[in-house]
Amino acid sequence: MSVNELFTKLTRVWVPDPDDVWKAAEITRDYKEGEAVLHLQLEDGTPLEYQVGPKANALPFLRNPDILVGENDLTALSYLHEPAVLHNLRVRFLESNNIYTYCGIVLVAINPYEQLQIYGEEVITAYSGQNMGDMDPHIFAVAEEAYKQMARDEKNQSIIVSGESGAGKTVSAKYAMRYFATVGGSSSDANVEEKVLASNPIMEAIGNAKTTRNDNSSRFGKYIQIGFSRHYHIIGANMRTYLLEKSRVVFQVSSSPCSTPCCRSTAAA
Repeated sequence: MSVNELFTKLTRVWVPDPDDVWKAAEITRDYKEGEAVLHLQLEDGTPLEYQVGPKANALPFLRNPDILVGENDLTALSYLHEPAVLHNLRVRFLESNNIYTYCGIVLVAINPYEQLQIYGEEVITAYSGQNMGDMDPHIFAVAEEAYKQMARDEKNQSIIVSGESGAGKTVSAKYAMRYFATVGGSSSDANVEEKVLASNPIMEAIGNAKTTRNDNSSRFGKYIQIGFSRHYHIIGANMRTYLLEKSRVVFQVSSSPCSTPCCRSTAAA
């Protein structure tokens, strides 16, 4: 479709905003290609003349139909761009209390900063043996997919957990290991994920640092390897290596006398 057909009266768009990042607006007059102004109205009724052109702003992002807002897979959206992704995640989190959303095979998670009752054994049982697309988005669905493909193809599988400081990477990894420990079983009664994570305090003492978003942020990447027997039961787990962000832990930051817990504990002593 041409620009003239897309940006017509009553079409809804997203415009940048310094406070809210993105604001919803509606076109009040048909736009003709080459015009320098797009006439809009914000949701609160405020008129807005949005400057467009080579030396101004690009044409704004189009909004998705209301029927698609809240989809559990971002790839189902008609328009997939930053404001559409953020709005969909916001709607799912605030209106439906869903912290997980798919983007194809990627699982997007929002840290709720509180304990949620969605990780019990009954939930693990519900996801066990199910296909990833048949259940609501969940870290257990990703873990089940990896476990199932390992058993079916007899090949190693990897789950990459990434995110910014305070996003909840360590907790997500713990829940994935809990799923494997429950579904795969173990020859001992020891809790596998607790054993692997028991090394965290030592690593965090020298490998964590204060950031602007997290007072105790990990500055290393953990590579946790879980071993399974031929019958797909857990036989062991270890932390193979880690990458220490040395620049953050050997220099003091202006917002704290000492960057790392080890340094702060020594200073306190």
